[in-house]
Amino acid sequence: MSAGSDQQSIRCMVAKVGLDGHDRGAHVIARAFRDAGFEVIYSGLHKAPEEIVQAAVQEDVDVLGVSILSGAHDTLVPKIMDGLEEYGAMEDTLVLVGGVIPEEDRAELEAAGISAIFGPGTSVEETIEFVRENTSE
Repeated sequence: MSAGSDQQSIRCMVAKVGLDGHDRGAHVIARAFRDAGFEVIYSGLHKAPEEIVQAAVQEDVDVLGVSILSGAHDTLVPKIMDGLEEYGAMEDTLVLVGGVIPEEDRAELEAAGISAIFGPGTSVEETIEFVRENTSE
């Protein structure tokens, strides 16, 4: 890669928050991101919002993808957003949520700063395209 290349790798963190133990979707998207040429960090299961924020800030990620299927998105995701804001990292971080998010909860999450919500059945291509379009410098 030449020094003038605009193909700088996009750093992504795929995170599982709370007690949700269903990680198949997180593994699928992490692999798809890696195959798309993104640098990928996977949090592992059962992380507290504070742990996810710490890791995202320390790793200086461009994208934070939060996978949540437990139904606790309305409390856990805002805690992540508050933590990112506390560290001054909210402006520089594209935050995505994947999982089963009821239609009536989406507006509140978007108001908290979530850039996009990807539900079951979203193609990985659509997610990758969204990341590429929204992380360019």
